[in-house]
Amino acid sequence: MSYLDAFVAAVPTENKEKYLEHAKLSGVVFKDHGALKITEAWGDNIPDGEVSSFPMAVKCSESETVVFSTVVWPSKEVRDAGWEAIMEDPRMAPENNPMPFDGKRLIYGGFDVLLGE
Repeated sequence: MSYLDAFVAAVPTENKEKYLEHAKLSGVVFKDHGALKITEAWGDNIPDGEVSSFPMAVKCSESETVVFSTVVWPSKEVRDAGWEAIMEDPRMAPENNPMPFDGKRLIYGGFDVLLGE
């Protein structure tokens, strides 16, 4: 089975194009280091919750949009080696590919895939 990284972020809505450029370059870097598939999704129907929600989780303001991203890897071992290489890749340095959002509110995690088609 494969391995999945998932990310949720609050991106200033006015930075949508900047985010897309950041994501495109990041996607190339991730694939160069073993990722199989990258998905970037711009929030469209993200309800506020009373106890928990995507907007609450990333402290999304009214001028921001929730973004959900995934990276599919062939295995956790490839993912771990890939991440190590990605962190050293100069294309990912802040001066070369700045994050157009507050990275302190980014939520991420790695998951063993139980079912995938």
